[in-house]
Formats: sequence, C-alpha cells, structure tokens
Amino acid sequence: MADIIEITDFNDPRLDIYARLTENQLLNREHPEEGIFIAESPKVVERALDAGFEAVSILTERRHIEGQSAHILRRCGNVPIFTAELDVLTKLTGFKLTRGLLCAMRRRSLPTLEEVCAGTRRLAVLENVVNPTNIGAIFRSAAALNMDAVLLTPACCDPLYRRSSRVSMGTVFQIPWTYLGDNWHAQLKNLGFKTVSMALKEDSLNIDDPRLAAEKRLAVILGTEGDGLADSTISDSDYTVCIPMSHGVDSLNVAAASAVAFWQLGKE
Repeated sequence: MADIIEITDFNDPRLDIYARLTENQLLNREHPEEGIFIAESPKVVERALDAGFEAVSILTERRHIEGQSAHILRRCGNVPIFTAELDVLTKLTGFKLTRGLLCAMRRRSLPTLEEVCAGTRRLAVLENVVNPTNIGAIFRSAAALNMDAVLLTPACCDPLYRRSSRVSMGTVFQIPWTYLGDNWHAQLKNLGFKTVSMALKEDSLNIDDPRLAAEKRLAVILGTEGDGLADSTISDSDYTVCIPMSHGVDSLNVAAASAVAFWQLGKE
C-alpha cells in the first residue's frame, strides 16, 4: 500500500531533496553511487523506470494520485508519496511542477567509454555544453535521429538534471551516454571513429559531402554555446563540417544545429 503523506510542514527533512538541496548537492560528486536526481512529469519518470532506475520518493498534486500519475505510483511500490495542492507544491519547490509530479530517483554508475561505443556507428560528442535546456534538446534529437550514443566532456551540464531530462522527454534514459576523460579524441580514433567538428570554418566540408556518409564510424562533435569548439578539437578532427546558412544568418543554436547534423550524418 502506498505511503501517502499530506504536506503540513515545509521543514520536514524528508522534503529537503525537493525544496532545499541543489542538484549539485543531490549529485554527490564525492560518492556518485549514492547520488539522487529529480525526474519531472509522468512521461520522464516512466522512461526512467523503464530503464531500471529506482524511485526514492514522489511529490505530486493531490488530484493526480488517482489521476494521470496513478500508473506511475503503482510502479514505484511503497515509496513515500508527498502530496498537496499545486499552489502549496509551487511554494515548496519554487517552480510550477510539469504535470504535477516529481520523483526522486537513485543514480547508477555510468558505463565506460568502451561499453558505450560497442557496436555503434554514429556518436554525438558534446564539448562544454552547459545549458540544461540545450542538453535536453540535443539528447532528444540524438535519440530520434539515429545517433547511437552521446558522450560529454566533464564541463557539460548533467543530463540527469531536472530540466535537462524533462526537455529531453526522458530520452536521456533511452540512449546510452557517459562522460569523457582526458585524451578523449585519441581514444575515439583508437576505437575506429572518424571525428567531425561542427564549426564555421572557411575550409569546412558541406554537411552533405558524400565522404561523411561513407564513413563506417563517425563521431559528431558540437561545442559550447557562443564560443563553439576549442581550436585544438577542430585541429585534431578528421573533418570540419558546416551547415550552409542563408539570409545573413551566421550560425544556429547548438541544439538546432545538432538536429540538422544528426539528421544528415545519421542516415543509414
């Protein structure tokens, strides 16, 4: 039987994960195996559960307990379910809950680079992309447009941050990903990948160049908002590729550029 708890005290320490701890604190960088993340909305929580993540507790609008969240609550077992009206939850968390549901979930150890790359032909590589909305949108495009996995440099925003996973519509739980270490460019080449830097350079190839489609294994690298890729990343890449622009537009947002790149370079 579900443990439904009416919220009467904002200072209840069991609510700290929703109201007072930052996402960095929940991440627990010193002991990541003990970390927690917050999934928002029934769709995102459902995809996390499908991927095998374990619920710790739930925060939901009272009306959703027997409504749109009922099937999620049944899947989460006997975890505490904290509930109140939406205005109370908004005051508690500081934001309006998407579809009235948050779920605290346990993190898992990330796979190795070799495990993520096994059997793949197309990778998305993100270098220092820090905006959680962009991370979520890129993951959604990667999952939808034939990327087999996503790799991130350590400075990238965490894909399991609440906003990232919500914007991704839960695809962060559907496509393999991990963080890269030092010398990652050489590691990808040792694994048989040709690397493609998405950059606005005069000597860049057009994105529809047939040489790109002919590559058996391709890693598509996208850079941080504003500054783009590091010069060293571009110089170390096998190809530099640009998306042709019109009407005097100089570039696309990294999330929009990722969708174009994945569509073209992910074709079978």
